[in-house]
Amino acid sequence: MKKQWVTYLKFFGLLALMVFLFAFTSNRNKKRKIHQVSVEFIEEQNPYINEKTVNKLLIQNPEQVTSVGKEILVLNTVEKELDTHLMVEESDVYVTVSGELRARIKQRTPIARVNAMTPFYVDSKGAVMPLSDNYAAHVPLIYNVAENEVKEIFPLLKIIREDTFLKKHIVGIIRNAKGEYELDLRVYDFTLVLGKIQNLNSKFRNFKAFYQKALKDNSMTRYSKINLQYKNQVVCTIK
Repeated sequence: MKKQWVTYLKFFGLLALMVFLFAFTSNRNKKRKIHQVSVEFIEEQNPYINEKTVNKLLIQNPEQVTSVGKEILVLNTVEKELDTHLMVEESDVYVTVSGELRARIKQRTPIARVNAMTPFYVDSKGAVMPLSDNYAAHVPLIYNVAENEVKEIFPLLKIIREDTFLKKHIVGIIRNAKGEYELDLRVYDFTLVLGKIQNLNSKFRNFKAFYQKALKDNSMTRYSKINLQYKNQVVCTIK
């Protein structure tokens, strides 16, 4: 019976010690200051927002996060602050055991630039995105398109971005007064008339077939205009 009591006492003593150590460590960990900030940009993207800007966003109350205790720092609030930046698509913020604040940033991806009075990008989700002070994206230029017309042109931008051939060749997009579109190519000086934003896959399929044939015939430089508006036809205007 005595041995049982000794066993119980040892067990409860060990349990009490573990609770004490856990509470002590937890309390000490809470009081530990954030001593370092680490910023990681996920995916291979151009630097539309830099580390210095992210660090400025990581400011609390208005102390810098490196002077704030870990128990004061509210990670959800920090993430929301980062996500409100117009160059950020999403962020993930966490604190390591050693007191290092880490921020993983995914930037928005511009896929076209609109040449307006106040220029702006269109991002990969079809939303308007401001220009960056850090980097100029090498994307097709769009003319005569307002912000409220971005939704209309986005299907065209999406196809160009996802198609290797089109992405390589198309450098400019022009919208005329009728709401019809013309495309500028990187190499050739003819105008590619697309018409309305409809039947895009069929139009580009016809153009690719024509392009391959004209390339074999060495006739690409003969044309001033190539029109894709007509169903299953490619109508060319000779210079």
